[in-house]
Amino acid sequence: MSNKIKIGVIFGGRSGEHEVSLVSASSIIEALDKEKYEIILIGISKEGKWLSSPDALKLLKNKSNSLNLLQEKYLLPDPARKGLVTLDQNNEISVTNLDVIFPIIHGTYGEDGTLQGLLELANIAYVGSGVLASALGMDKVVQKQLFIQAGLPVVEKYIYFTKEMFKRDITFWCNEIETKIGYPAFVKPANTGSSVGINKAHSKEVLLGYIDEAFHYDRKILVEKGIENAREIECSVIGGDFPEVSVLGEIISSNEFYDYNAKYVDGKSKAIIPANLTCDIVKQIQEFSKRAFIALDCYGMSRVDFFMTKDSNHVYLNEINTIPGFTSISMFVKLWEATGLSYSRLIDKLIQFALERYKEKSSLNTSYLPKNDWYKKEDI
Repeated sequence: MSNKIKIGVIFGGRSGEHEVSLVSASSIIEALDKEKYEIILIGISKEGKWLSSPDALKLLKNKSNSLNLLQEKYLLPDPARKGLVTLDQNNEISVTNLDVIFPIIHGTYGEDGTLQGLLELANIAYVGSGVLASALGMDKVVQKQLFIQAGLPVVEKYIYFTKEMFKRDITFWCNEIETKIGYPAFVKPANTGSSVGINKAHSKEVLLGYIDEAFHYDRKILVEKGIENAREIECSVIGGDFPEVSVLGEIISSNEFYDYNAKYVDGKSKAIIPANLTCDIVKQIQEFSKRAFIALDCYGMSRVDFFMTKDSNHVYLNEINTIPGFTSISMFVKLWEATGLSYSRLIDKLIQFALERYKEKSSLNTSYLPKNDWYKKEDI
């Protein structure tokens, strides 16, 4: 029998970051030690169809019609299965057992706690934060509120509203934005990543269009004050209750802000690693990163993003990403490489964290035996 760890890599998904996920998954699969791990590819199409095949990644990348020919797999919320279930044409069930799963779906239905909840029900170890931290890390509004409560510095000029709230009184919300936020203002879907649906409004003339675009990706949006003349600083975090932090990096965006095109498409943005900062500022941002990680009860990995004003060096915590980009050139990876942790070793550590957390959680009681059978009484 093989002593290899069976690892399922889940990628794709029903998300605006579907394509980013495919690229991250490619890098992870290539970097995994084939002598140590047996790799099971689990692709999820944009329609939500689960597929498991050695060709799943290639077929999703090419948007191939052959996807429809692959046999569907299922991950059931049944701890007795602990793996991918296949139902053949004769209604016979077979199970591909898994030791641990590496979910690398960025954004909705992967990074937001929904997939993590399924993995908890299936009783399978998985890399990254749990249900609560994943959901909090995805919601830009709620995480900001928690960061304020934790005493962390954020942009506090912000408002948020749902689509129905906005439709009921458009004039009121536009006035709120202009009087309480002003311009420039960032308009953001509350629950997306990779800057999908995010725009920077400099005037009322473009504001409504940007709000409409944001509502294409989420029912709730955040509008916050844009920090002018700011540097973008990032820090990578791994671990659990006592997290470790990387060196810092600075993003020099090819566009006015670090939008989707600047991150992935035009290839003109630059990363400076380590960032040219004083020792005091480095320590301050690293400490803020640890506190943000702990405040949301994160686990495994995160990338924490900051703004810093060029004139006064004032630091603002922008957001935390619980499933950061994971290509070989992604900031999360490159910051750890600059800190002395190679890509393959980083993956090993994250998998080990996942197995350790699973072992710890498995030791907990999940039931309670009352001293009498009070709950069986018919009059209750």
